[in-house]
Amino acid sequence: MPRPAHLPAAALMLALAGAQASASSGAELAPYAVVGDGIPAPLANLPGDAARGRAIAANRQLGLCLLCHTAPIPEERFQGDLAPGLAGAGERWSAAQLRLRMVDASRINPDTIMPAYYRLDGLQRVAPAQQGKPLLGAQQIEDVIAWLQTLRTEGPAK
Repeated sequence: MPRPAHLPAAALMLALAGAQASASSGAELAPYAVVGDGIPAPLANLPGDAARGRAIAANRQLGLCLLCHTAPIPEERFQGDLAPGLAGAGERWSAAQLRLRMVDASRINPDTIMPAYYRLDGLQRVAPAQQGKPLLGAQQIEDVIAWLQTLRTEGPAK
């Protein structure tokens, strides 16, 4: 679905930030280390759950992934086309690479419009309800990564 001409990318991202519901009530982020083009160690202690990750990606109030990406979630209409499609993501990127893209995609591409889902500092135009909170919690990031890793050329694991 093309972005309406009257909605520039900056306004789109502002709407995204304002619509997001916080996954974490505290401002504490799990420590992580960027190695090359990824974050090799999981952010959470529990393994990611692909079913929960799919639900987060499809949720238009939480993950908002479908605002910009298309994904193999056929029951969700009106998927975005501003960013790469998510089909095949598990083949294109490792879990470490996906983790960095979700934590802070601007470390890979400074011009990205993808929000930093797990960053608190250096952000601009943050909705008052979101200030001091990541867009997604550590476990939610791991859940989305677990789902993305199921997305292979032959299709997602159901």
